Amino acid sequence: MALWDRLKESASTMQTQLMAKKNDLKSGAFRDASMAMCALVAAADGTVDPSERQRVAQLIATNEVLQNFDADDLRRRFEENLNKLTTDFAFGKVSVMQEIAKAKKKPAEARAVIQIGIVIGGADGDFDKDEQAVVREACYTLELPPHEFDL
Repeated sequence: MALWDRLKESASTMQTQLMAKKNDLKSGAFRDASMAMCALVAAADGTVDPSERQRVAQLIATNEVLQNFDADDLRRRFEENLNKLTTDFAFGKVSVMQEIAKAKKKPAEARAVIQIGIVIGGADGDFDKDEQAVVREACYTLELPPHEFDL
């Protein structure tokens, strides 16, 4: 199976798993960690072009799992995290990882945050090395084994 096909299948599988847990994913910690993860993946290569920002914002607005939360609030949180990362990636990353760490107390939420990172990373059909690296780093922050997510 081609890498592209595996990637699409993996993102689809992650979305299915997220949907199964939708009713359990309503906490503020999950909301904050998810938006931090979306921003981290979007800025993984150090830059965020307007089309990438728009694509991730669109995914946030249309993702069924995230519909537990107000779309405008999610977009605001995403933009705040993204601004931290684009202002100073290294410093911003520390703050964003602290937001991601909020989901550590609940394993189901922690896994869901990683799954959202993979869904966002694979949305353009190319879950690249930079994106994989930041999601892998988030696994360590959440005390989850990266191999569980094929990272």
